[in-house]
Amino acid sequence: MPAVASPVRDPAWQVSRGAIGLWVTEGIIGAIVLALGTAAFLWFVPASVGGPVPFLRWAVPILVVVDAVVSIGLRPRLRYRVHRWEVTDEAVYTLTGWLSRTWTLVPISRIQTVDVTRGVMQQVFGLASVAVLTASSEGTVRVPHLEAGVAQRVADDLARRAAQVRDQAT
Repeated sequence: MPAVASPVRDPAWQVSRGAIGLWVTEGIIGAIVLALGTAAFLWFVPASVGGPVPFLRWAVPILVVVDAVVSIGLRPRLRYRVHRWEVTDEAVYTLTGWLSRTWTLVPISRIQTVDVTRGVMQQVFGLASVAVLTASSEGTVRVPHLEAGVAQRVADDLARRAAQVRDQAT
């Protein structure tokens, strides 16, 4: 079995552009939840209470707005730029994270199963994720937010190639 050489470059493919819409929607939902929590706080906690409450009455709404701007306007585009994946003859490569970067390599020979998952929000945006399961203690490697058809083709190809490698080893 040939050794798998790690590439000296980032994986070639980005996730689907539809992932931006998914992440923006998730940001909007999160911002609404935080805004409702903030409104409840401002409604139910009287302004006349001592301690840190007067400071919190103006600081919390400002922080919620800043979080909404980052979650809706900035984070989705940054995530799109940095999340990458690639399948080569030897391995599956993923690069994820926009603050803390995780670079993962899974040799085809280590693949045990390949699954395609579609969460509710992914279905709305026509997306799916490919989960590559190995015997490793690290468990599952995910290629998130691909177009559903692309995800199915990638999963079928990986499963076929992993079966061929197993057949050659026996």
